[in-house]
Amino acid sequence: MANQPSCKKLKSDSGNESCGSSVVSQLEDEIEDSASLPSTSRGFENGSSKINTVSAGDGKFVIAERGRRSGRNLQDMGIFTRQTMAHVKDRKTGTSGIQVKLLTNLFSLGVSNQWCLHQYHVDFDPAFTSRALKTALLYSHEDILGKARAFDGATLFLPRKLQNKVTEFSSTTKNGELVKITVTLTNKLPPGSPVCIQFFNIILKKILKSLSMYQVGRNYYSPSDPVDIPQHRLMLWPGFVVSIMKLENQVVMSADVSHKVLRNETVLDLMNGLFSRVPHERFTDACEKEVLGQVVLTRYNNKTYRVDDFDWSTNPTHTFKKKDGSEISYIDYYKQQYNLSLTDLHQPMLVSTLKMKKTDTSDTPRAVHLLPEFCYLTGLTSRALSDFRLMKDLSLETQLDPQRRQERLLKLTKNIERTQAAYSELEKWGMHLDKQVSLTGRIIPPEKIMMRDNIYQPASPADWSRDTRDSRIISAQALENWLMLCSRRNEDLAQNLLFNLKKVGSGMGLKVEYPKVVQVEDNPAYFLRALQQNTSPQLQLVLCVLPSNQKDCYDSIKKFLTLDQPVPSQCVQSRTLSKQHMLMSVATKIAMQIICKTGGELWAVEIPLKSLMVVGIDVNKDSLNKGHSVVGFVASTNARLTRWFSRCIIQKTSSDFADCLKVCMKGAIQKWHKYNKELPNRIIVYRDGVGDGQLKLVVDYEIPQLLNSFQDVSTNYRPKMSVVVVRKKCITRFFQESSRGIQNPELGTVVDNEATRPEWYDFYLITQKARQGTVNPTYYNVLFDDNCLKPDHMQRLTYKLCHLYYNWPGIIRVPAPCQYAHKLTFLVGQSIHKEPGLELSDNLYYL
Repeated sequence: MANQPSCKKLKSDSGNESCGSSVVSQLEDEIEDSASLPSTSRGFENGSSKINTVSAGDGKFVIAERGRRSGRNLQDMGIFTRQTMAHVKDRKTGTSGIQVKLLTNLFSLGVSNQWCLHQYHVDFDPAFTSRALKTALLYSHEDILGKARAFDGATLFLPRKLQNKVTEFSSTTKNGELVKITVTLTNKLPPGSPVCIQFFNIILKKILKSLSMYQVGRNYYSPSDPVDIPQHRLMLWPGFVVSIMKLENQVVMSADVSHKVLRNETVLDLMNGLFSRVPHERFTDACEKEVLGQVVLTRYNNKTYRVDDFDWSTNPTHTFKKKDGSEISYIDYYKQQYNLSLTDLHQPMLVSTLKMKKTDTSDTPRAVHLLPEFCYLTGLTSRALSDFRLMKDLSLETQLDPQRRQERLLKLTKNIERTQAAYSELEKWGMHLDKQVSLTGRIIPPEKIMMRDNIYQPASPADWSRDTRDSRIISAQALENWLMLCSRRNEDLAQNLLFNLKKVGSGMGLKVEYPKVVQVEDNPAYFLRALQQNTSPQLQLVLCVLPSNQKDCYDSIKKFLTLDQPVPSQCVQSRTLSKQHMLMSVATKIAMQIICKTGGELWAVEIPLKSLMVVGIDVNKDSLNKGHSVVGFVASTNARLTRWFSRCIIQKTSSDFADCLKVCMKGAIQKWHKYNKELPNRIIVYRDGVGDGQLKLVVDYEIPQLLNSFQDVSTNYRPKMSVVVVRKKCITRFFQESSRGIQNPELGTVVDNEATRPEWYDFYLITQKARQGTVNPTYYNVLFDDNCLKPDHMQRLTYKLCHLYYNWPGIIRVPAPCQYAHKLTFLVGQSIHKEPGLELSDNLYYL
């Protein structure tokens, strides 16, 4: 991004940055050929930005941990949890189920176990600071070092060992000065070490650049091969998510297909559209609401930026200082640098804050000016996401079936092998792309669904609604004292819904009495006023037929019925009820939700473990209060795992690792004791929402916090506990070969070898049915387990829990308590923005 115009300095409250130098990240900077941006003296009007640095992990991994982008998740490589669990220390694979052969999107890197990356410290005498001169003098000794070398100014990496531990040679500068160079071996790094893995990722980045691919965020795309969707003014860049990782027995390249959605619409186009639609006095506010926080792409250099502010006082006719001190206008700069001409000379400038670099000597964040006319919007708006035709057309290109995905992956590997620059880069470091990894998985036996009077073996775990259509649910509270709100014009729709609720309810075992019906005007204020006048703590439920999908109306209802007058509520849009051919199906769905929200149970699966409490935890952002996170904690309160206690706490974002677990766990155990007259002997916690590099926080902070919470319940109370991290987003994919070609694996497929990590007790489980595209497995990492469950039992229990989510009569991607916690945090983070009243904690009021 060299010679990018007008970087402005932001005022900062932070002190000197304490982040030390990073060998590997400096090498990455060298490959990127980054240049510092020119700055202007103009101040930035809107506030300050604080820059924080974090250093975590064992000291021996500090080099890798401080790397950027591809090294963000390398902190997790310093976590060795499997060795603390004796029952899986030697073997973590299960044996039950039917074995099945699978292909993966992993490709062996062809690095032998004897291969090492040799790290050397380099001294220059006399000493000087120019890294370019150091590199030139050192690289002049290619006959000794070889062609494969990487140097950051102090540390040298070689794929082979020099003859002596200390090697000395000399070079002469252009000025005739003799410089003595001393190269000392300091470390031999095995292929699976964190530094090596990050180093391999840097080499991979260089290889992908040689294929004319551009990095956007963490992924790589081919702008030269775009896919146009003209009817929606969209363009797709095909690309890949790639990384190097160390698995059980080998170092592999993981690759998956990715697409970057670009809109053929610039920020200036958006602003012109707003100018014609909104009153002029609201124009600036409307622009900031639409644009701030968006990611834009500048096609002249194929880079993305996050828009942080508008600079309304600057336009393209203004000038800025270049690095050489001369001044140039934005008009002339873009003409000279990119041969681009501007059409609007009065457009304001966009401001994007740039990331701090290790080489920055100032503590002040850097920012860059961007022209709206050259900034293309990325991603999709909420309106586009709700456009069925657009999403359908888009999915035809982005949701690839396993066969097409496999073809794209093989094409990538062939391009690497056939491109001379890419192949030679691998070869000189002693690497080559080997065959695609294949492995053996297992298909877990299917689960039986238990209703009140019958037990069913569904035809497919994906959906058992037809199998259990005529069966009564386990338990339901009679709906006798409840309230229905609707607008006057939707009275007929409300009555039809009531009639169908009675009809489907009788078959399910739900007795529905006639409610108190209140008609109101089509206005959110009237709905809220009617609630204030007609609700009481004795109500079992409030059902609102909303005239539109207006978020303000929904939010105000949910806020009142969770904070001011905690009563379970059900909202349904009149548009949904107007589809007569679907009304019975809609009524069945609503009846199921009502049963759950009033304390009922729908179905169950067999749970062999006794006195077991299962917990689900998720963390999400608050959409209104950006500095806060919403922590959802959901725990079972009965042996069948069909009743749940829910707690939601809002806290500072800096405490994203759930600083409130002690309080939540204590409340859940007390609730269990209330209903079972005893304390649970086993507790299994499924922790969702853990990002890259956060495993150490879970191990060092959350698990001890959970263990300490037991002492607050009773001095001698210490149940057996397991903590499992759940990740829905993982790069690894699995394919099953059949007579019909490459297919998605069957539901219940588990993988606990080859594609897993040797230092962790982890496994993949496929509990999702993909009607279109390729199935995405869910990844489970058991960080703590003094329940000492066999791998088979842990996998089977996890599979069973994926059947217990009451908002869908079928299996889901994650264990039910995780999905409940997600639904809870979504409701609070999007609509309520405060902690719900504890009066509702025994019901699934957020479904």
